[in-house]
Amino acid sequence: MAVNLPNLLTIFRIVLIPLYLYVFFTENPYHVEIALGILVLAGITDIADGYIARKHKLVTALGVMLDPLADKLMMMAVIASLFLTERISVWAALFFFVRDVAMIVTGAVYHLRGKKTVPANTYGKLTTIFLYLVIPLVMYRYEYSEAILWTVIAFSFITSAIYLGKFRLLNRP
Repeated sequence: MAVNLPNLLTIFRIVLIPLYLYVFFTENPYHVEIALGILVLAGITDIADGYIARKHKLVTALGVMLDPLADKLMMMAVIASLFLTERISVWAALFFFVRDVAMIVTGAVYHLRGKKTVPANTYGKLTTIFLYLVIPLVMYRYEYSEAILWTVIAFSFITSAIYLGKFRLLNRP
């Protein structure tokens, strides 16, 4: 297992998930602000691990697999917290979960079969950025925030189709 600084940052991002959930569901009057702070920290570590990995040639197979998994697990935790506090509908949560679980399972199947996996591309990064931008709107229940979230969910399905196409092209016999 190749443990280096970028991979440690990715693992740290995974560790932030239960902390985010704990803070979000506490009765502290600033729980939303603190939870958003944890989410921003996760976003910063996401940017940092990718930058460091590319700049210092520390990209590993583990990192290529763990980085998107960490992103998806964090966003699934956030979406679950928003659904459980009735900030988004069951349909928005369901569409989001179906897409992310499908992406995780597909990536795992390809990896376990010894196939090549596709590293994050511009569309995947844009999806993550859009999610990080819309989450505060939903957390604070701004008008039209769920409609904006639906736009991001639709974009994420387009991104998933692009990834699937790249998986297939990369692994052609």
